[in-house]
Amino acid sequence: MPEMTAELPSQKPAADVMPAMSFLEHLEELRKRIIYSIIAVVVGFFACWGYADKIVGWMQQPIMEALKHNGMPQTLVYLNPTDPFNLYLKIGALAGVFVTCPFVLYQVWMFISPGLYRNEKRYVVPFMVSTIALFLSGGYFGYKLVYPAALEFLIGYGKQFQPMITIHEYTDLFLTVILGLGLVFELPILVFFLALMGVVSAGWMWRNVRYSILVIFIIAAIITPTTDILNMCIFAAPMVVLYLLSIGIAWLVHPKQRKARRVRKGA
Repeated sequence: MPEMTAELPSQKPAADVMPAMSFLEHLEELRKRIIYSIIAVVVGFFACWGYADKIVGWMQQPIMEALKHNGMPQTLVYLNPTDPFNLYLKIGALAGVFVTCPFVLYQVWMFISPGLYRNEKRYVVPFMVSTIALFLSGGYFGYKLVYPAALEFLIGYGKQFQPMITIHEYTDLFLTVILGLGLVFELPILVFFLALMGVVSAGWMWRNVRYSILVIFIIAAIITPTTDILNMCIFAAPMVVLYLLSIGIAWLVHPKQRKARRVRKGA
């Protein structure tokens, strides 16, 4: 009688084993990472507090240049005695976010990494470098190109009137543009993780590129502080480039593509 052997189900190699975490453990991990991030931003806030005057001067430079270019008084006003102090608080917090963004983004990685396979955790260095570079690039792009262009349009459009720009309104607009573009520039990172988990693929993104560009222009129209087409295009152009870059990223990290490359390599 031939000897019969039971076949054991194939198991993934140890490198591909994903650690299991309960829902409460995920919540606890999220709470811990949020607390660490808040502490880091607070520390960054106090570290930047001594340079608040220089940071405020740097923040006001775009509006001062726009006012000077249109022959208007180069000054901001406030309507509430607490506004100057609140200005320094907001600017200190913004500086703290940019200074501590490497640590904060590392906390994001530490929260995500338990849901990745071991061989996928090697992406930690590219993740850190790319997220920090993209976030800072988005803020710099907003400060150097988008924000000055928007101010020039807005102030030039109403130059027949005497402006009374409050520091409160100016600061809120500044934070919205700078932080908004910093987050928008993180699109490739979002696509990276969605593709890594198999949620989206390069083929799907390319097939829907027309609809994606339409959505990008809608988002740009919402984010931009002006209503003219030029500034909306300035907002949308880097988003379109980032979307096309994200298609390449999705092709590289999607599970099916990785498997196909392993098969071709083995053949």
